[in-house]
Amino acid sequence: MPDITIPADVLPADGRFGSGPSKVRQEAVTSLADVAPQLLGTSHRRQAVRDQVRRVREGLGTFFDLPDGYEVALGNGGATLFWDIATHCLIQERSAHAVFGEFSAKFAAAVTATPFLADPVIVESAAGTHPTLTAVGGVDTYALTHCETSTGVAMPVVRPGEGLVLVDATSGAGGLPLDPAEVDAYYFSPQKAFASNGGLWLALLSPAAIARIDEVAATGRFVSAMLDLRIALDNSRQEQTYNTPSIATVFLMAEQLEWMNAQGGLAWAVKDCAAKSGYVYDWAEASDYATPFVADPGQRSNVVCTIDLDERVPAAEVNAVLRAHGVVDTEAYRTLGRNQLRIAVFPAIDAGDVQRLTAAIDYIAAALDASRAATA
Repeated sequence: MPDITIPADVLPADGRFGSGPSKVRQEAVTSLADVAPQLLGTSHRRQAVRDQVRRVREGLGTFFDLPDGYEVALGNGGATLFWDIATHCLIQERSAHAVFGEFSAKFAAAVTATPFLADPVIVESAAGTHPTLTAVGGVDTYALTHCETSTGVAMPVVRPGEGLVLVDATSGAGGLPLDPAEVDAYYFSPQKAFASNGGLWLALLSPAAIARIDEVAATGRFVSAMLDLRIALDNSRQEQTYNTPSIATVFLMAEQLEWMNAQGGLAWAVKDCAAKSGYVYDWAEASDYATPFVADPGQRSNVVCTIDLDERVPAAEVNAVLRAHGVVDTEAYRTLGRNQLRIAVFPAIDAGDVQRLTAAIDYIAAALDASRAATA
């Protein structure tokens, strides 16, 4: 690691910029500590914990301004488990997938491996771009990804055609604009914009999605209990999960939702994240060594910023110096293989810290240049 000391005045006050798990607000942690004796270590079927699930479900309904008939379901396992839930409970015969990164590809692969479903239609584009998914005959379900966390590409959520629209929103939910009427299952985890920990999946379900659950079940398809969306929805309506959740995770998410709703809800969060990501992209475009990885500004994510560095500024060295100063998780996605930084700007991340981070990176890059010049 280069011997570089970043001046204190350009160091972020909070160094957590990970794209998931992300920063958890200290105020929420303090609130958790205050209620811990009455909440942690208690039954998830009792009222105290069910009140926290209710806070989350009602908070999401308010945050996303859900239309009549939409319901919030949740369960253990994280958004990755929801891919398997979708293959068993939502896709009737054939799905179509927009694939443009690690996570969208994994969902398509999960469907391909499911023996009772037809091979999916896959529309793919190169990393750093997103494809356009249009109506496909014989398809009953369309799979979109709001923000591809691995690449920092965001796509608009618009119905491609007749059929259910499932949207993996794990890093996009809570920071990107959404018209709920365009989706039937908008699913995500709480460890990103909702500033909690992982291990839960949450889904905003339309009346059409709820009806589809029953239609698929009527075919006699076997579904194990953990993947049965009927069981998850039935328990959610009772303000609980099918099996024991991390109560701390539920509480922290409820605190974050109440905080974001108090700021102005989704409209506020979208504006806040757009301002912070815009600052990062403007900084990179003005730099002589940094460039936004996503070339089309219209496809750049407002919550996960991917920035390529010139080869003279090794990202591994930049990240090592940052980590030594308490600034963490700015590494590129592991399989992308680029000389790149990945910077999350979720609602809990302070705008001033984003500005200080770019200044710290500039300082490191200048120090690396000076070191090379001295040894040339």
